[in-house]
Amino acid sequence: MSAEQGTLTTDGSMSIAAVPRAAEPDPGHAPVRVVAKRNTWRRELRKDWRLYTFLILPLAFLLIFRYLPMAGNVIAFRRFRPGGSIFGEEWVGFRYFQMFINDAKFWEVFQNTVILGGLSLLICFPMPIILALLLNELRVRWFKRLVQTVSYLPHFMSIVIVAGMIFQIFSVQGTINQILGSVGMDPVNFMQDPDWFRTIYISSEVWQTVGWGTILYLAALTTIDDQLYEAARIDGANRLQQTWHVTLVGIRPTMITLLVLNIGTFLAVGFEKVLLLYNPLTYPTADVISTYLYRIGIESSNFSYATAIGLFESIIGLVLVLSANEFSKRVVGTSLW
Repeated sequence: MSAEQGTLTTDGSMSIAAVPRAAEPDPGHAPVRVVAKRNTWRRELRKDWRLYTFLILPLAFLLIFRYLPMAGNVIAFRRFRPGGSIFGEEWVGFRYFQMFINDAKFWEVFQNTVILGGLSLLICFPMPIILALLLNELRVRWFKRLVQTVSYLPHFMSIVIVAGMIFQIFSVQGTINQILGSVGMDPVNFMQDPDWFRTIYISSEVWQTVGWGTILYLAALTTIDDQLYEAARIDGANRLQQTWHVTLVGIRPTMITLLVLNIGTFLAVGFEKVLLLYNPLTYPTADVISTYLYRIGIESSNFSYATAIGLFESIIGLVLVLSANEFSKRVVGTSLW
């Protein structure tokens, strides 16, 4: 078909010219579809293979040192004897689980672990948040950098050095007792007194971990939009209200993520530090599951019994992580997955 268009000639008359109209689609033919090329993982791997090579060593480490050793958990259900098969020689079912459930010593150790883990979570977890909020209010940049450097340096110190410093400070002839003696007080044997172990352990944990944990929260604070603070000031909010309604809300995803991870390691109280600091006199408050497993499994060669306790601890940790993540998802709206 064509459309007619009129044009004016030199004598004033009108002439009609045919103007072609755009071709209409033929109903007998289906329209051509442009199919997007699928972005498959093979194409992504070919394109960014150099970046993916960085994952080889971490994945190999996890496979060799984290997942393959899980096969050894089978000896929690089998009787293991040194020199025999690494997977045990005789199936005993839940015999070793019944042994530690009926063992009063295990429940004493379990109670110590829960108390130390709970104190670490209650005291050590919020301290980096508080320090990050205080550093965020500083306006003198050189002093802020100085405090950051001094606070996170203990994280890089060896546990052996930290334990040696603790002994130098709290021993009978240590710094604390020298100060007490200078004011006429009797020395206190802190390292031999079970009542002082938890205080010493938690204090050293705070000193060693608070600075390193602050780094994550300071990084999260930089992502908060300054316009939110300006809007809060316009609404009449003071500094404390801005911190509560803007700052803490902005770093809440980071807080929830770290909290869920810390809850997962609730029972994994630091083995190295406890092992270096405790002694038979402080066992009533210092002995935890990890050190108990060391004595039972390594020193006494009761590997099946120790594996059963370790498997029980891992199951509790898994349940705690899943429960904390689900609770966070339903109540706060933020979770790991």
